[in-house]
Amino acid sequence: MKKVVKLISSILVLSFALLYITNNMYIIPGLLKIYGTGHDTAFLEDYEVFDNRTVEAAEQPQEWPIHEKYNSIEPTDRLMKAHEEYKSVAYLIIKNDSIFHEQYYDGYSDTSKSNSFSMAKSMVTGMLGKAIEEGKIKSIDQKVGDFFEEFKKGNGATLTVGDLASMASGLDWVEEYYNPLNITTKSYFTDDLQSLLRNRKITGTPGQEYIYLSGNTQLLGMIISKAVGKNLSTYFSENFWKPMGAKEDALWQIDSESKGMEKTFCCFATNAKDFARFGKLYKDHGKWNGKQLIDSNYVALSVRPRFEKSPEYGYGWWLSKIDGKSIFAMRGHLGQYVIVIPEDNLIVVRLGHLTQKVDGGAFPKVFHLYVEEAYKMLENAAKS
Repeated sequence: MKKVVKLISSILVLSFALLYITNNMYIIPGLLKIYGTGHDTAFLEDYEVFDNRTVEAAEQPQEWPIHEKYNSIEPTDRLMKAHEEYKSVAYLIIKNDSIFHEQYYDGYSDTSKSNSFSMAKSMVTGMLGKAIEEGKIKSIDQKVGDFFEEFKKGNGATLTVGDLASMASGLDWVEEYYNPLNITTKSYFTDDLQSLLRNRKITGTPGQEYIYLSGNTQLLGMIISKAVGKNLSTYFSENFWKPMGAKEDALWQIDSESKGMEKTFCCFATNAKDFARFGKLYKDHGKWNGKQLIDSNYVALSVRPRFEKSPEYGYGWWLSKIDGKSIFAMRGHLGQYVIVIPEDNLIVVRLGHLTQKVDGGAFPKVFHLYVEEAYKMLENAAKS
């Protein structure tokens, strides 16, 4: 027995030593916070085990209007099967800015918080537009090297904030979510995001092609915070969350209490109705209740593809079509969506624990299913 204990102790000591030598000590909190809770990747409620900063809600929250046929139409069988298979926790249909349908599952309610994952990227690029509007950042063409000197040489010398926002940086980064020994995982658990990102190299040529990398948005968030002289939770609250009448305080994960940098590639926790507000803002060309919160030209730029060969992405927004109608969407890990179809004044929100694997193309088939079934429910309402 003593030999077994001694062997286990030796293995643990060697493992810790190896992690330390290879600069992978971030694995320890990862094992405890994610893998130690029975998950193999980040999960909807993981904000509860990380440090967060509060994004203050409006002092006078604005309720969503209720559609005249609110919750009068049952979900289609196809939609219910998708909810069950992929473990949805929230599904909203907002038609003409009124809630037509809302359902919650797995103990969630209209006030339950869940992790945005990469839906936060749309919010961060929105803050870029605001910082440009305020003159804190010159334009989408301003060089990253103007903010961080590490990017003044080599390929980094041509890197712009617009390249970061459109996923065209050439950053040395591998986007993986299930590999614990990976830069994306490391960014999730590190207690110092500033050092992690400022030490990454630009190995490709910026501005040439779209390659989705979470590190781009993290570096962009660091630049915005530096430019505006505020933490991003405060900046977002002042310029978006409060003016949009958000009902609930949100939580934004930070790397650590001591460093206090928001994880801008992810991790904004709020409820489905409040997530939907940002989709409505962009649907309405940056205007909220008659007030222009963000320049309409920047909104239009954001929801157009930058690269012809990559029509699925603009500046922080995912792009698609359904029946010839343009869609733009906030999108996050495990199938978090705020989907906007401006032509029909329609917003669909889906939050959940799982999603379908992408089998060719840029989106899983279930992404379009959530929209298709919303249309069917609206058609059924029109007949009733």
